[in-house]
Amino acid sequence: MANLADLTAFPALQAVPDEQLQWLLDHAEEKKYPAGHLLHKPGDPIDHLRLLLTGEVTIGAEPDELLHYTAPAITGVLPYSRLTEGVQPVTVDTDARMLELHRDHLRDMATTCYELTAALVQQMTDRVRNFTQQAQQEEKLASLGRLSAGLAHELNNPVSAIVRNADALRNHMRATPERFKEIMHMALTDEQTDVVNEWLFEKLDNKTAPLSMLERSSLEDDLTDWLDDQKVPNGPDLANSLAEFRFTEADLDFILEQVGPENVAGVLGWVNNNLVTEKLVVDIGEASGRMATLVASIKSYTHMDRGGGREAVVLADGIRSTITLLGHKIRSKNVAVTVDIPDDLPTIQGWPGELNQVWTNLIDNAIDAAPDTGGTLAIRSYVEREQFVYTTFTDNGSGISDGIQQKIFEPFFTTKGIGKGSGLGLDVVQGVIRHHNGSIKVASKPGETTFTICIPISNE
Repeated sequence: MANLADLTAFPALQAVPDEQLQWLLDHAEEKKYPAGHLLHKPGDPIDHLRLLLTGEVTIGAEPDELLHYTAPAITGVLPYSRLTEGVQPVTVDTDARMLELHRDHLRDMATTCYELTAALVQQMTDRVRNFTQQAQQEEKLASLGRLSAGLAHELNNPVSAIVRNADALRNHMRATPERFKEIMHMALTDEQTDVVNEWLFEKLDNKTAPLSMLERSSLEDDLTDWLDDQKVPNGPDLANSLAEFRFTEADLDFILEQVGPENVAGVLGWVNNNLVTEKLVVDIGEASGRMATLVASIKSYTHMDRGGGREAVVLADGIRSTITLLGHKIRSKNVAVTVDIPDDLPTIQGWPGELNQVWTNLIDNAIDAAPDTGGTLAIRSYVEREQFVYTTFTDNGSGISDGIQQKIFEPFFTTKGIGKGSGLGLDVVQGVIRHHNGSIKVASKPGETTFTICIPISNE
């Protein structure tokens, strides 16, 4: 049978007068539960203050276990708490003994047991603070996990391209001596050599839009016919390289006129050698540039080159960095993303790292909600009354029902399957927006869901 010694073992109750602890003993009921017992399921009413005298209890289920209590510990409903029903299962891990006080007694306790009530309210305050810190940390880790998976895919493509093209370039360079021999046997004047060089590098410097598949195929056929007429060896392969850089029959006629039919094959072989080298170098440069963009995006996203305080935040930078890092997921779902953010949008005073969590959650949720084909996400920012910056995220998913709209910002609420969502995302989003003295609203109907974020330009 529970006694005063059992209650004074609770650090939170050690300063409570004995008569108030005795009141608690007189009105509470002692219960014993075996290991593995399910205290309540999600959705069950929470009607008792529970004092865990012996044993252990876990809130949540694998892989999303949230809290673990070891006796002595205080759980359940607390004075002035608005908790009415559970959102996570509560399981007894080992044989446990508890004191349970029904919520009907809490009003009486608040009027007759001041110190006891104050101690329990302090427990609620600590619980809220600890939960908020834990939820934010878990959501940061979840965001990092999503981004790291996408980043691995994003980096794999340019890295593979660099390795592949570097090997090809190495093999290609080994064939250069053979081309050099052919050139040495040609009797070209300095003037002819200069003409060929200027003509080649002028073509390489002229960046034009790529040809369509049909246009390129037609050009390759024309070039192949020209090369066959001039009895130039390896005509189809050479035509493929020439078409890549949009050489025409007129270009080949020009070279034929400059170097003569006896030298045209050797000159075009040398030209092809330069084109292949140029193509490999360009591909390596583009892949390297892609990697540099990704590194810059993750650096911007993680805020790793700046302090952790409030500062002027360019919303477009954070949103575009997030889109870049979620690029693999966006492409895998074939979601068309449009961003409409004016170049002159004012900066806001805030915490970039926190806001990047907001963008990650909203964009990630929109991608998940988008249909498998024809998914869209439109992001738009604008200024209202020269005081507020509004940012909207609109997707064409199936929508959120009215009943669910009222719950989506609650802690642990999620519509995703088990193991696919902790229900912390939108709760953390709302907390971050409130930290910036802003607001977030949702409007939804089938085929159109819009989250609207309002943040004051000045947070003074």
